Amino acid sequence: MAAAALAQRAPALARPLRAALWGHLGTPRWPPSLGRVPPAPLAPLAPAGRAMAGHNRWSKVRNVKGPRDAERSRLCQKMARMLRAAAREGGPEPSLNPELAAVVAQCRSLNVPKATIEGALRSARERPAGGSQVLLTARGPGGSLLLLDVRTDNVRRSQAELRTLLSRYGASLTGDVRYAFEAVGVVRVSGQTLAMEAALEVAAAAGAQDVVAEDEAELKFLCDPSALGSVRQHLVAAGLRPLSAAVEFVPRSALALPDGPRAEAERLLQALAEWPDVVRLFHNIQDGPAVTPGGHSVPAAPPGAQ
Repeated sequence: MAAAALAQRAPALARPLRAALWGHLGTPRWPPSLGRVPPAPLAPLAPAGRAMAGHNRWSKVRNVKGPRDAERSRLCQKMARMLRAAAREGGPEPSLNPELAAVVAQCRSLNVPKATIEGALRSARERPAGGSQVLLTARGPGGSLLLLDVRTDNVRRSQAELRTLLSRYGASLTGDVRYAFEAVGVVRVSGQTLAMEAALEVAAAAGAQDVVAEDEAELKFLCDPSALGSVRQHLVAAGLRPLSAAVEFVPRSALALPDGPRAEAERLLQALAEWPDVVRLFHNIQDGPAVTPGGHSVPAAPPGAQ
């Protein structure tokens, strides 16, 4: 009787053992004791040559978002230097320092974080001494000429680093070459809501000499450097909101470079634009596919309402 009872219970006793062995060995067989319904099949792997979603996302971060964030960081660094320089020259209160107020307005137009603006002003209040603005001149590839607006806390260090950077691209610091450029007061305003005919009428009333369309979204009001402040005030009174107001240097004549020196000059301009101490860069290289129009390369022209 005991043997017969044990024989009847043998299938039930074997089920846990069979399930344990199946889970341990990883066999794809479906245990008969669990029914005849097989599990859902695993999703097939992506065909060869098709990019997976995770890989594509990382590719976008590395190739698109990374360089864009780096450029954004450099822009914020330059604007912070300009804020500190303006605050040290005329005081850290925008209400009492028109130049600083113009820089703050430009920072807001460029969507510079509020924390960056406040941090730069706080730094200027806590350390009012120090910080310099220097205009350095250089000779680049093919005999091109460059003017570098440098904001730094250590002029000697900046000059040494700049000499090293220039030497990598066949350039060097040189004597004053500002004779090859003309100083012009430039007030930039948004051109999306202002037609050229209306802009010329406003320019004549404000005392500006000319109006140039930088692109579809921006107009440049050109004037004598001594009249920069009054032109800016007239434009504000006319209902316009200047993006920047500064003295810029326009080359008296453009220099055409052959392909070899031009490629070297373009690499130099890119390296200088990424150098944090250079806030503005002017050159006399003739406009080309990769050279900034207008003879200057600036991520953000610092306002300098006189």
